[in-house]
Amino acid sequence: MLLLMINGEPSCFNEAKGSAKWTLACKDEIDSINKNKTWFLVERTSDMKVISLKWIFKLKKNADNRINKYKARLVAKGYVQESGINFDEVFAPVARIETIRLLIALAAPHGWEIHHLDSFLAWRAKRRSPRCWNTKLDQILKGLGFKKCAKESAVYRKQEGGSLLIIAIYVDDLFVTGNTLKAIDEFKAGMSSKFEMSDLGKLTYYLGIEVNQGEDGIEIKQEGYARRIIKEAGLDDCNPTQIPMKFGLKVSKALEETEIVPKNYRRNVGCLRYLLHTRPDLAFSVGVSSRYMQSPRKSHGDLMKHILRYLKGSYAYGLKYGRGSKTLTGFSDSSHNIDQDDGRSTTGHMFYFGTSPITWCSQKQDMVSLSSCEAEFMAATEAERQAIWLQELLGEITREEVKQVTIKIDNISAIALTKNPVFHGKSKHIHKRYHFIRECIERELVDVEHVPGTEQKADILTKALARIKFVEMRSFIGVQDMSRTKSKLKREIVG
Repeated sequence: MLLLMINGEPSCFNEAKGSAKWTLACKDEIDSINKNKTWFLVERTSDMKVISLKWIFKLKKNADNRINKYKARLVAKGYVQESGINFDEVFAPVARIETIRLLIALAAPHGWEIHHLDSFLAWRAKRRSPRCWNTKLDQILKGLGFKKCAKESAVYRKQEGGSLLIIAIYVDDLFVTGNTLKAIDEFKAGMSSKFEMSDLGKLTYYLGIEVNQGEDGIEIKQEGYARRIIKEAGLDDCNPTQIPMKFGLKVSKALEETEIVPKNYRRNVGCLRYLLHTRPDLAFSVGVSSRYMQSPRKSHGDLMKHILRYLKGSYAYGLKYGRGSKTLTGFSDSSHNIDQDDGRSTTGHMFYFGTSPITWCSQKQDMVSLSSCEAEFMAATEAERQAIWLQELLGEITREEVKQVTIKIDNISAIALTKNPVFHGKSKHIHKRYHFIRECIERELVDVEHVPGTEQKADILTKALARIKFVEMRSFIGVQDMSRTKSKLKREIVG
């Protein structure tokens, strides 16, 4: 929703009708509805409740932010439908952004291409539309021999002989990758014969994320979206800064300070949170800002402006997925009692597939910890939960045995506590849910390993760092200035 707000798209038909391009898009939509027999006329009875229609307008853009297509959709106002009367089940799975990054990280070292299909039929805004579309698509894919992943219901795989195809679904977008271009092309042709779909070729743009597939890897960034955030915030002429949050800054509710306009603050936080899909370097500062959405004060506004100034100087930063090892590795860290209001610590964990970051998290812990060892132990348990999910999902997708995931921690006492019930006097009060990691280590599902603090990649997710340290850590975790990279265009797929 926040992404749409700053894309300059018409909000209603009256705003669009003066444009020949939007008018043509509306005509194409009506033609598509009639062609696919989406509706039919019936006699209205007195007990029928009419659901009115609404036009939705969307600009489809390329990775360079140029407009690729004017898309209009005529949808029903599903929000007026009543549960139990007009609909029952509405859930439809979509691929998580972590899963998309995992597939990118899996495709890059193998030299696989990722292709993009867009369906015209998936979304009509009735509450059951996504579920109906997903049910139909599920039937078609299973009929073609695909198997659904238990750990990610929006991901399917199919293996025949030496050919592997992987499909990820996000509502009406299908992402296709695999080890042979022939199999990808055959799948796209088959789906286009069953549904009205646009074959967008190699994936270049996805929900505001720009994708560049080259011979030496795959790059993702959100440069165009970042520029629009700054423009909408009115900071085009601001001076950039080198860090998103001042080192040592203590942020609190600050009830004695002057309140600022909540709407603008919340909007900026929401836009920045969406930017975290490719920017782990912003995770901690944006996470801190998110804690003060209810009653933002002047100091919170100052922090927000500082983050936006940092963004102004780092538009083109993103992630690159290249060739390398195919091992899952995690990093877990915490900052003890960092919250000024309730004394809770902040958990940070980051997981890599080879040398590429695929998931990261920065969040305040659920309860107060009494020591740094306890905070690190609690953080490690949360990281372990993510490790198990990634391990099982990757195993499902590849049908290969995934080696035991190693989680790297920089606190020796916390490592000892994950393996044995030591330090009884200081740890006897820790809630039993956090001892789950010990059981997983005993079952050899995960392992923990010490890493020096200078090599702890999750450190950037738990605290504000000084400028030199932050710049070093940003590069260390894999965030790069994509304007300085020179990826070669991929000419052919590598089998």
